[in-house]
Amino acid sequence: MAWQRGVVIKTPEEIEIMRQAGRINALALDAVRQAIRPGVTTMELDALAEQVIRDHGAVPAFKGYPGPYPYPATLTVSINEALVHGIPDGRELQPGDIVSVDCGTIYKGFVGDSAFTVGVGEISPEAAKLLAVTERALYVGIEAMRPGNRVGDISAAIQQYVEKHGYYVPREYTGHGVGRQMHEAPQVPNYGRAGRGMVLRPGITLAIEPMLLVGTYRTRVLPDQWTVVSADGSLTAHFEHSVAVTKNGPLILTTLDERQIVD
Repeated sequence: MAWQRGVVIKTPEEIEIMRQAGRINALALDAVRQAIRPGVTTMELDALAEQVIRDHGAVPAFKGYPGPYPYPATLTVSINEALVHGIPDGRELQPGDIVSVDCGTIYKGFVGDSAFTVGVGEISPEAAKLLAVTERALYVGIEAMRPGNRVGDISAAIQQYVEKHGYYVPREYTGHGVGRQMHEAPQVPNYGRAGRGMVLRPGITLAIEPMLLVGTYRTRVLPDQWTVVSADGSLTAHFEHSVAVTKNGPLILTTLDERQIVD
């Protein structure tokens, strides 16, 4: 993945544009969430997300993104043991699957990036617990985004919460800065030590994205060169928001909720 060097502090006006990009991204993901059911294909979900994004005057951030080859879709759709970067295709969702959907939107030159995991119909108690812990880990990380804290405080908070519940976080895949580029500095691992790393200050914008695995922290990449799966085939989950550090608290940029500040 291409990373921009240096941390970019955003102005209040730029953060407002990021909120608009994030809202469009949230609308696309909301449409996808409502469409998820047995029998729908991941390619159909991808087409739906792209239509919502373009209908709002924005463009997909993932499409054409550099990697082993340009990423070919609007969404990444990762099922069961697939952690991230699953390429949409003709695969039909099955009852009991858990599906992680990640989406990025560019609006007026700024990126909104967020993700969720959801079950298809009735899912196992094990899968339901995994989803609940992963989503809560996202907000545990967001709550640490206070001026004067450090990136390591976010990482440590996520890791401690996840491991307390018996799950694992990968080492190779992390959260990141976000703004005019999808991946800006700094990297935000889902593991680390409190009190380490860059000091947070108002205007810093980060994509916080805990990724959890049931059986191991190890991963491998499938022959398509994009899809990342758990090394042991165990279940995985992924939640993400783009968030701004403000003097009043973390401001979630990729939500439809009018109350975006986390107290």
